[in-house]
Amino acid sequence: MGFVDVVGIATSYVKQDFGLNDKLANLLPMLVFLWFAICSLPTGILMGKIGRKRTVLLSAGITTLAMLISLFRYSFPAVLTAFALLGIGNTILQVSLNPLLTDIVAEKKVTSMLTLGQFIKAISSFLGPILAGVATGTWGNWRLVFPVYAAATLLSFLWLQFTPRKRGGA
Repeated sequence: MGFVDVVGIATSYVKQDFGLNDKLANLLPMLVFLWFAICSLPTGILMGKIGRKRTVLLSAGITTLAMLISLFRYSFPAVLTAFALLGIGNTILQVSLNPLLTDIVAEKKVTSMLTLGQFIKAISSFLGPILAGVATGTWGNWRLVFPVYAAATLLSFLWLQFTPRKRGGA
């Protein structure tokens, strides 16, 4: 979930790269967060139909795709699409991850695992600007932060794919 915070860092680069005015550039982060209002209820319905684990895996797939779009095609429409998909993937994850956690960990550990998850999200949010700076300084291109996030998302997808469920549930 912390990967979505990279949009704040990316906005200044996108503004500069495409010569956007302040008003348009300040609307870019809204593309990510607008999707929570639009997709949260449908995600709950989808989760009831396809299950918690599949819904979380879907979010990881969408997030990975979003992270790779601007790597392969860097245009303003591609960035808009990537930000929108990132918002959709993040919304799906936020709606479905906590219910899935109750299927994966023992009941008495759910609270501590939720806290650990928030801690990891905070670390991810904190590392966004640092990774963007490393990508710019070391690799010469700020957009190379996206494959790093895509790889981390893909690893979490694979880890979840092979994680057994301890309890039943949708």
